[in-house]
Amino acid sequence: MILFLMTCILKFNLDTIIIFVQNLDLLKSFYVDILQLEAVEEFKSEWVLLKAGNCCIGLHKIDEQYLKDKKGTDKYETNTKIVFEIEDDITHVREYLVGKNVKLNEVKAFENYDFFTCDGEDPEGNIFQLKQRRKY
Repeated sequence: MILFLMTCILKFNLDTIIIFVQNLDLLKSFYVDILQLEAVEEFKSEWVLLKAGNCCIGLHKIDEQYLKDKKGTDKYETNTKIVFEIEDDITHVREYLVGKNVKLNEVKAFENYDFFTCDGEDPEGNIFQLKQRRKY
């Protein structure tokens, strides 16, 4: 692992931009019916992934508790998340970036999702995500 940290050349491929939305059906209708993007993945009332050229746009329903005008500690200051797909081991990349004082959450895995993910913040608080394809 020390060798990885010393010789790390990171390669980030823009994969997805996620927009946190309040009305998923309205936004899906806009992007599919008006802009004619193709819906390539959908979890009813929660998530739609749209193909937009070499990148995707994810529409992610945001829960009431996370809306900016609500009281609480976990609020989104932005409604977007940029997702970078990486090939290197996500745990090692996370450790490398944390060593550079980048704010990153722990690596997560979700059932029925083929990627490990790790959310972080840039210096102005914009959310981004690293994702690495699982090897089964």
